[in-house]
Amino acid sequence: MLVRDVMTPNPVTVRPSDTLLTARARMEATRCRRLPVLDEQGHLCGIITDRDLRLATHSPLVLRERWEDELLLTRTEVDACMTPDPITISADEPVERAVDLLLEHTISGLPVLEGDRLVGIVTVTDLLRALRDLLRSGRP
Repeated sequence: MLVRDVMTPNPVTVRPSDTLLTARARMEATRCRRLPVLDEQGHLCGIITDRDLRLATHSPLVLRERWEDELLLTRTEVDACMTPDPITISADEPVERAVDLLLEHTISGLPVLEGDRLVGIVTVTDLLRALRDLLRSGRP
């Protein structure tokens, strides 16, 4: 089984210059927890997660009013919080390789590339669905 068989194709993305509010809105609208970040040429330059957003707004060490969190979300750009140059995988790699990368790097999602073009994302959720389907099919 290949990554292309289990990945989510054409993931929703953001730009480095988008605000954290835009990233949060896209995550909420698509019920996802991470977004690939594409530069102006459409090349992958980072990834931002719901955890990145939480860390940016909910520090237990800083007491703020709610309006201050909203201000932070509207004025802070994605590139301030994203992970640059994320670990990626090719659509033609075996699923086992994706699992190995996720475990090795303690992450929960990998942007999927064909050449330098983003074609999907494979997440722990995608892999669990594939496992469930395999188990239900009765195949070894």
